[in-house]
Amino acid sequence: MPRNSYTRERFGPVMEKVLLLLGAGITLSLTTRPDYFFKVIESAQKEWKKINERSLRNTIRKLYWSKLVDCRERSDGTVKMILSQTGKKKTLEFKLDTMKIKTPKRWDGLWRIIIFDIPEYKKKARDVLSARLKTLGLIALQKSVFVYPHNCKDEVDFLIELFDLRPFVRFIVAKEIDNELHLKKKFYLA
Repeated sequence: MPRNSYTRERFGPVMEKVLLLLGAGITLSLTTRPDYFFKVIESAQKEWKKINERSLRNTIRKLYWSKLVDCRERSDGTVKMILSQTGKKKTLEFKLDTMKIKTPKRWDGLWRIIIFDIPEYKKKARDVLSARLKTLGLIALQKSVFVYPHNCKDEVDFLIELFDLRPFVRFIVAKEIDNELHLKKKFYLA
């Protein structure tokens, strides 16, 4: 699911920011249809101040046309913008691109092992999962077994849910591994 250069161009920083803010529950209050005028809620987060009005207007129009947002008209005549299902998936991709595992100052002496047996009909998801685990810094012990010395359950759970792989993936916490010295060197723990 990595984004290619076309996608990056199409979803620039302003569009990503708007989608992520909508995904976080920030509501845009619009005076009429998204194609026309709009008003950003004054109490919106400081990120809105970094986006100039013209860019925001163009971005909202593009999001509406691309069906990444839905519009719901309120009884007072304003239009509320919310993420469509496609928009929700896109925000998950953006979060995926910025996800990192926090490394504590001290290692707790436990190994996190992720094992999976994902069927062939989910090959793309399996390949992306493996690639993302490597990107996060996990090391492959075997083709479908990865190891990491720090807590990464939340990040792994996010990937499992995102790619709909829950039945095929196991998360194990272990006190020792027979090649521990080698792994400690790889993770700079020795």
